[in-house]
Amino acid sequence: MASVPAVLTSEWTKIRSVASTTWTLACAFIITVGMGAGVSALLNATFDDLSDSERLTFDPTLISFTGTAFGQLAMIVFGVLVLGTEYSSGMIRTSLAAVPQRGTFLLSKITAAGALALLVGLLTSFITFFLGQALLGDHGTDLGAENVLRAVVGAGLYMGLIAIFSMGVAAMLRSSVLSLCILIPLFLVISNLLAAVPYAKDVIRYFPDQAGSRIMQVVPEAMGSDPSPYGPWAGLGIMLLWVAGAVLGGYAVLRTRDV
Repeated sequence: MASVPAVLTSEWTKIRSVASTTWTLACAFIITVGMGAGVSALLNATFDDLSDSERLTFDPTLISFTGTAFGQLAMIVFGVLVLGTEYSSGMIRTSLAAVPQRGTFLLSKITAAGALALLVGLLTSFITFFLGQALLGDHGTDLGAENVLRAVVGAGLYMGLIAIFSMGVAAMLRSSVLSLCILIPLFLVISNLLAAVPYAKDVIRYFPDQAGSRIMQVVPEAMGSDPSPYGPWAGLGIMLLWVAGAVLGGYAVLRTRDV
């Protein structure tokens, strides 16, 4: 019976020895920071052109995290590859031969990769925030303002949880290609399009990305957005339920099906 520390060490070795890990996490960082900085600089230059309602509900913290919508896609790729490559490469048979306890194997892999994703997410969120506020100039805020620290930490948690959710989905589908074909259109296109459709948006707001992203919002109804039936922490809680469901679903598939 393999010990949990030994399995964790093995999974960490797998993750850091694969080049795609570095590239996907670097992309998540660069895209999130870069887009956030660009939008912050643009709004600082065009602030006077905003409508009265947009200026009254201007949320400098949320503005600096604009790039998260695209940076999360790299986190999705990271999460999918961590689990999906086990199946595409055929390594899953070797891994389960070494660690027959399938729950231990899955938990260790998700723990190692999830901890790394959360660390990168938090690093990204703090750098994104400080750079964004510097570029917003007089329209920016600071970490000591009410609820700002919550939003910054929450943005990092959101990035990490997206990766863990993707790991669970990949474990259920047992295919990197299929997982990416579902998750990327879902978060990039479908979720954002339906969020603007009457009646549909009442359901979409409970999707993991829509609910979880509320944690980054400091000003209620920021930039003229629709009011939400739940607060920032409740939104993150909804996302955590999605993550737990995906991981449990992945475990159920791994436990009951032959590799």
